[in-house]
Amino acid sequence: MFAASPPFDAAAPQRTIHVLGAPVGLGCPTPGAELGPAAIRLAGLSPRLASLGLAVRDLGDISVPGCGATDQALRNLSEIAGVCERLCASVRETLDEGCFPLVLGGDHSVALGTVSGVSSWRHASSAFPGLIWFDAHADMNTPETSPSGNIHGMPLAALLGYGDPALTGIGGFAPKLDPRFCAHVGARDLDDGERALIHKTGIRFFTMREIDERGMGACMRDAIAIASRALGGFAVTFDIDVLDPLVAPGSGTLARGGLTYREAHLALEMVAESGGLRALEVTEVNAAVDVGNRTADLAVELIGSALGRRIL
Repeated sequence: MFAASPPFDAAAPQRTIHVLGAPVGLGCPTPGAELGPAAIRLAGLSPRLASLGLAVRDLGDISVPGCGATDQALRNLSEIAGVCERLCASVRETLDEGCFPLVLGGDHSVALGTVSGVSSWRHASSAFPGLIWFDAHADMNTPETSPSGNIHGMPLAALLGYGDPALTGIGGFAPKLDPRFCAHVGARDLDDGERALIHKTGIRFFTMREIDERGMGACMRDAIAIASRALGGFAVTFDIDVLDPLVAPGSGTLARGGLTYREAHLALEMVAESGGLRALEVTEVNAAVDVGNRTADLAVELIGSALGRRIL
């Protein structure tokens, strides 16, 4: 059974939310992901968090350079690595201050910075964090297996220690994660090279077929149990394309057959009730292709569920 009380106490300084924007669009082929942090803020993020009794401090955006030299295997490598190093340091600083990092992407390459920051914070005590990764895609390509060279398809592999040293070495150490403490939820569009690495590492994937067969509640209980085996809690990174495009049209890498509105809320409500969440990231909201700001509005709702909003 999960704890009945919300995991956040608005009166406690350590429960202050630090909002960190990471307006990165360098890792994906479709322009607009860099507009995600602004779109989520404009959709009422701060008032929603304040309505939950949370103290909020918006630290603004990490600086992001323009596109640099690219190659087919690793597009914008040095620029993305630099941004993620800065994000890693900011996330760790937030955790060192006893506050909660809420990172707004940006394409999903920013997870290299967010999760590296959480792992760096735990690294001092020789412990890996747990992780729940929500995504339609595996994000487990390497430069050798990627069909596109887009780094937003590589972050989970790099965090596990596979890929270019500029990505695996963010924060000064590798790997950042132990696959025994990691769960991936919502996959339905995988590359062959990713399948091979998934089997090699043994990381637990809850695909859309398993969610269809068992139900979201059962899958999330298992995912939370896996991530909770890590000492000191777990992080969540939520790629908005894990949702079905009919629910969340504003993303650059849509794949039909994703989570429903209620499945997504249930998943994050269960995360909140577990009491183990230590950092949250939401990525791939693309304001350039959104419809009536629906996806940014939904992102704000989902953040609220992850941080303790309840029906009763």
